Amino acid sequence: MRRGGWPEDIPGLRIAGTRDGYDGAQDTDEAIARINASGADIVLVAMGVPGQELWIDAHRQQLDAKLVMGVGALFDFLAGNVARAPLWLRQAKMEWLWRLLQEPRRMARRYLLGNVTFMVRAARHAMQQSRPEMRAKRTFDLVGSAALITLIAPLLILIALLIRLDSPGPALFRQVRVGRDGRPFTILKFRSMYRDAEARLAEVRAQSDRDGLCFKARQDPRVTRMGRILRRTSLDELPQILNVLFGQMSLVGPRPALPSEVAAYPAAALERLSVRPGITGLWQVAGRADIGFDKMVDMDVAYVRSRGLIVDLLILAMTARAVVSGRGAY
Repeated sequence: MRRGGWPEDIPGLRIAGTRDGYDGAQDTDEAIARINASGADIVLVAMGVPGQELWIDAHRQQLDAKLVMGVGALFDFLAGNVARAPLWLRQAKMEWLWRLLQEPRRMARRYLLGNVTFMVRAARHAMQQSRPEMRAKRTFDLVGSAALITLIAPLLILIALLIRLDSPGPALFRQVRVGRDGRPFTILKFRSMYRDAEARLAEVRAQSDRDGLCFKARQDPRVTRMGRILRRTSLDELPQILNVLFGQMSLVGPRPALPSEVAAYPAAALERLSVRPGITGLWQVAGRADIGFDKMVDMDVAYVRSRGLIVDLLILAMTARAVVSGRGAY
């Protein structure tokens, strides 16, 4: 299609058919059958980025057409119905950020829970992070974690005292997690469970409310009274600021997994280990424990391939809202 022209103006081009990308795509098998029955040589998929790329990637082998192309919002852009993101954002493969900033209330749920969580799986040639950007991120983590520790030191002491008064045991909980490039490290958290929690894991594993490898239960009997408050407000994660200061974690990144979970990872999930794990990330701002394992992996891979200070600042800003709402925190 040329600018200012219509398909019927192009010699030899015949429209074999059109189909709604919403209701018309609900029954995938029926949609593919109708497309193939039309005899089309070219299929243009306009489901929006990156939904269209995911659809093409999943179903390309079933389509008979010689050429299948995702066109995103091309027709809307040509018609002048939508504003285009600035060139530098398009070059950085971050048009999703432009749309999120323009319509934050509507796009936060649609993008973070829908399309943007799978953004990078479709964007095969996403921009790789340069060494200066990596140094900038580490500098941001160092300055940010040092400032936070200084500001909230009284709060940390108060929480530690309340934990000790609520149940016997230390205020801090230490556990081995898997960090960047598969290296183990000791994560720090405020203790939110009774001391025998790990020994009792097997007896409560069947109560998990979350799909996939990672165990999460809304009514976990191992959680203390103080622990429920800490988890609801995410205050149990605050000691991990020290992990950030020591270089084991980042302020923003995939959540660090247990060695037993990593051992059972599918191949696609291993990419989340290529960066430092974070205190917060896409998973946290999109719903935390309400998000199943597979979607969490997609979110983490999306972050890994598009990370940068702009993305980190956006996620940190959205984390405050997620903490206040408490959605998925248990």
